[in-house]
Amino acid sequence: MALRLLLVDDVPEFRSVLGRALASRGNYTVVGEARDGRTAIELAQAAQPDLIVLDLALPDLAGHDVLTGLRDAAPDALVVVCSGSHTVDRLARHPSVEAYIDKTQDIDYVVDLIDEIGDRVARSATMSLGPDAREVALARSFAADRCTEWGRAAVAGDASVVVSELVANALVHVQSSCELTLGLRADVLRIDVADHGGGMPDVRDVTVDDEHGRGLLLVSILCTAWGSEPRDDGKSVWAELLAPSTMEGVRRTRRPGSGGVAGPARGEQLVDAFSTFD
Repeated sequence: MALRLLLVDDVPEFRSVLGRALASRGNYTVVGEARDGRTAIELAQAAQPDLIVLDLALPDLAGHDVLTGLRDAAPDALVVVCSGSHTVDRLARHPSVEAYIDKTQDIDYVVDLIDEIGDRVARSATMSLGPDAREVALARSFAADRCTEWGRAAVAGDASVVVSELVANALVHVQSSCELTLGLRADVLRIDVADHGGGMPDVRDVTVDDEHGRGLLLVSILCTAWGSEPRDDGKSVWAELLAPSTMEGVRRTRRPGSGGVAGPARGEQLVDAFSTFD
């Protein structure tokens, strides 16, 4: 699912250019635009955006009042201050602000930074499966599609393998329907399979002659961590994979004003851009 984006700026041309540029990445849907603080707060309450891009120099409300109102209206949204005014630096230290970006930079540079911040938004998706064991294939496709949709295509193969093993354990061995949940926060993909059967999973000692029993061993090799937890009506088996954004390589080839020409890594530039939050 694309991230829901609210743009708040009193310059309609900037909102239009930035909205189109972000939407072209395929990861964003603009759910609202506002030219003043009161409208922004109303839209945030109604739309519950994932990400708010905000210019604090608005015609009606002071910056602190806008930030407080947005946080109350949409407490889970990340707020990015995007402004060309140096007078907002002090307000950019507000705890509700995820980052400050100078919007006078090249638009591609601005979009890259916002896109990187968007990767911090937590994602979640759930599907119910079973008890037909043939639905393991549906689980694999679901995992691969979500990884691609969330900009984590590089880990889609490993995620599909782990999902296949955990779902197969529930549908084939436990012979229970199950609920598969994928969650992404920062660079960690969490896979959770909840079933309605008894017993807890364990890695088995297998020999070269054994035809089965290697599923959880494979999960432990691919994942940074895995485990299981009892539930009132069964158990939950989870695993976590490192899932760096597939946009990272693209971001590191651009510099302000480069027009997409390959350049040095932007690590130091990012530190400068976010230094107001140290």
